Amino acid sequence: MTPRFDLATVLSGEYLARYVTGFITTMELAVAAWILAFLLAVLLTVVRMAPFKPADWAVAAFVEYHRNVPLLIQILLWYFGVPELLPNSARMWINQQNSEFFFALVAIGLCFSAYMSEDLRSGIRSIPGTQYEAARALAFGYFRSMYYVILPQALRVSGPPLINQTLFLFKNTSLAMAIGVAELTYQAKEIESYTFKTFEAFFVATAVYLTISLGIMLLGDHAARRSQIDAR
Repeated sequence: MTPRFDLATVLSGEYLARYVTGFITTMELAVAAWILAFLLAVLLTVVRMAPFKPADWAVAAFVEYHRNVPLLIQILLWYFGVPELLPNSARMWINQQNSEFFFALVAIGLCFSAYMSEDLRSGIRSIPGTQYEAARALAFGYFRSMYYVILPQALRVSGPPLINQTLFLFKNTSLAMAIGVAELTYQAKEIESYTFKTFEAFFVATAVYLTISLGIMLLGDHAARRSQIDAR
């Protein structure tokens, strides 16, 4: 019997709606986790670069934990472990919400904030020390110097690696299916179980991931070219 490539079945009716719902959930999770990761990365970087050693050690411990523990384990720990530490009322309230999405968002956001903070730290290190000294000469304190002088330059330098982290974050949203988040990979697996068209079901998901990832890579290439031009 010759295998037949049948996309029409998995891209029709209820199954197409499942793909659309999964794609929307994937994008919502990716965008929300990116915002959390970026804001926290800026905070971690500023705190770590401050002339206060205990803060440096605390942020370093945070970064090393999230870089050395698999993201899937972090997601499972947040979903199955953290609620056990909460009061019963808080646990019941969380269970009544979209707790799968919430804990996946927190786990992915915290994990990639560690990676992004390292990229930002590298960017800050590439800024000449005279920039900071000039800001202090203008009577700026540490935080005002970082906010007005150092961070804007560091963000431009760190653009390409941050884009790469965005790509990894987007792809790793698929791990959220482990706790039941109905994102794109989860929906593809459901469609495969209903139709028994394994290749077609995951082919569509692959095409969507590839399209979005290539778009992010093109954005990264554009940011890299801009950085080269600015460096002339």
